[in-house]
Amino acid sequence: MPSVPKSARALVLDEYNLDHIEAIRSLHVAERPIPTPGPGEVLVRVEAAACNPSDLLFLTGNYVSAKDLPSAPGWEGAGTVVAAGPGLFGSFLKGRRVAFGTLETSDGSWGEYCLTEAKRCIPVAKDISTEQAADLIVNPMTAIGMLAEARKGKHRAAISTAGASQLGRMVLALAKREGYPVIHTVRRPEQAELLRSLGADHVLDSSSPDFESELSSKANDLRATIAFDAIAGESPNQLLEAMPPLSKVLVYGVLAGSQEMPMNVGPVLSKASGIEGFYLIHWMENAGPLQLLFAARKAQRLFADGTFKTQIARRVSLEDAVSGIEAYVQDMTGGKTLICPQQK
Repeated sequence: MPSVPKSARALVLDEYNLDHIEAIRSLHVAERPIPTPGPGEVLVRVEAAACNPSDLLFLTGNYVSAKDLPSAPGWEGAGTVVAAGPGLFGSFLKGRRVAFGTLETSDGSWGEYCLTEAKRCIPVAKDISTEQAADLIVNPMTAIGMLAEARKGKHRAAISTAGASQLGRMVLALAKREGYPVIHTVRRPEQAELLRSLGADHVLDSSSPDFESELSSKANDLRATIAFDAIAGESPNQLLEAMPPLSKVLVYGVLAGSQEMPMNVGPVLSKASGIEGFYLIHWMENAGPLQLLFAARKAQRLFADGTFKTQIARRVSLEDAVSGIEAYVQDMTGGKTLICPQQK
């Protein structure tokens, strides 16, 4: 195994900026020291790192987790474990290809090397490409986790917002495979057509003047008492107004762009309904090692058989990452920007 250098290149953010385009344009390539793994930690040589909406929120300072800056962004990636601190699992992972989630306290995946915890790594099967493995955790595990929560709570059907997103399409694919009814909401007619072409039975366009009445009718007909909400802002209230009594909204994203979420207690009181947060890291930590192992294996099987697939629009080096991320922002439905730190 090649020796690990003392420093390496990374895409670095110096300060948060509420204007996400300005925040993206402020990113720059810099040399960063490579830390030595401590107990339970591993060092990954990063081959591919996804750019997700959560990463864009991090750049603005509006994500649920913040870091001391300057720091390299990136909440997940894929690569090879090249060093490990004390610990059995870390030693097992050394030399293996993994998908990994990053730490809230150190540089993220948008660099040539990344330090993380061994327990945040998933060994990647041979039939999964590194490009697909780079998006193996945030979107797939969130889709699996939220549908597991729906099953656990004995909810007969669900609502999924931002249905045309990469994660929304994974919710669609998994729910369709398992025969679980989901109402998918989108923002534009062309997104509705896209989901119908992928086999969605229930799609609603929020730009339609009849959206709210149609959502209420569908939710009550199907007894959709749980919603997976990627938007926040006014969206949870709108969902609770439309859903039957004893419903709940799982908020897992902040596409509205702000952590402020106005609350109307009307449906909460009159329908005994509520809002909860779904934060993947907490779900993974609380799931227990056996459930997490099953979920990780399930995600890889779904990629291997084509049920899950991350649409990749472009692959960029660290030097070209800024223009690549800007292009992703302009058309998220069209596919992800994949940052390849070893690409020159």
